[in-house]
Amino acid sequence: MNDQPDNSQAIRASDLAQDIRALMGKLKRRLREQAHVGDLTPSQVSVLLRLEKDGPATASSLARVEGMRPQSMGPVIAALESAGLVSGAPDLTDGRQTLLSLTDACRKWVEEGRAARQDWLTRILQARLSPEEQDKLAEAVELLKRLVDD
Repeated sequence: MNDQPDNSQAIRASDLAQDIRALMGKLKRRLREQAHVGDLTPSQVSVLLRLEKDGPATASSLARVEGMRPQSMGPVIAALESAGLVSGAPDLTDGRQTLLSLTDACRKWVEEGRAARQDWLTRILQARLSPEEQDKLAEAVELLKRLVDD
């Protein structure tokens, strides 16, 4: 008999998990639409974000951290270079290596994309949620943070 409450709690938790995953996926897609990512592949976006976060890197080190084969990273880098988003320069400590970094145009594009997503989400929150609902959402965000924070 003691299994009933635990079972219903497990079912509720599973349903919540499914709802959160679906909702987060939809929110992510909507935010991505606002950023105008264009024709970039997920691999290309991931490399750009990695270079932004970690700084200049070689193609082989990018391949390693992205879990790709070095041969697969070549076309990703080539596409980013031809789009003017990434540039290469000789490594000052090892002239055989090329360090890849974001171009100024890419940094500007990233900033504009973030600003567009922030603006869209701010406008949606203000337009669709009352101040009281925004307070409830702030509480829910704190709970979600507890799920992902160590």
